[in-house]
Amino acid sequence: MSDNMFLFLIEVIGTIAFAISGIRLAAYKNFDLFGAYSVGLVTAIGGGTLRDLLLDIPVFWMQTWWYLAVTGISLVFVVLFRRVLVSHNRTLFIFDTIGLALFVVIGIQKSLAADYPMWVAIIMGMITGSFGGVLRDILINEEPLFFRKDIYATACIAGGVAYWMMAGLGAGSILCQSACAVTVIVLRMLALRYNWSLPTIHIEDNK
Repeated sequence: MSDNMFLFLIEVIGTIAFAISGIRLAAYKNFDLFGAYSVGLVTAIGGGTLRDLLLDIPVFWMQTWWYLAVTGISLVFVVLFRRVLVSHNRTLFIFDTIGLALFVVIGIQKSLAADYPMWVAIIMGMITGSFGGVLRDILINEEPLFFRKDIYATACIAGGVAYWMMAGLGAGSILCQSACAVTVIVLRMLALRYNWSLPTIHIEDNK
């Protein structure tokens, strides 16, 4: 499999995963079909849109219609299997984690392809993976997961560092991408299993 084909498959799977996570939450909030589709689409393209604007490259979803189509397919999937997808809380975690991991890879790859240094690529990977989820949570009137003590942005950065380390060892691009995605997924799973979290800032009230 060529590098371009592998990257394309990652982008398709990541788009589906993030779209389903957004549509699933919208369904839980009793949004209508158009509202659910809109939330799913914003979740899937939000991070990549900000990335492309910051990198000053053509916005990816404006180059082809298939992102809109994939989101529509994801909507049909949620409608057909809504009892399972909406009623189980861990369903969101699974799809959100998959989308997060794969979109971090996409953000890093596109940044490097635009000749930006690795530190910029890691930041763009975090933005690509997380910003769509931030917009999703705002649209459904929830506190964004990105700003909670959950291991979210930290997992994105760890995935980027794993990519950088593998590249430094001379690994091929597919191996680097795989290491990045696996790191994000494993870290998120371990955080859920062992209730890991970042410390929060507490301000004591002396009154």
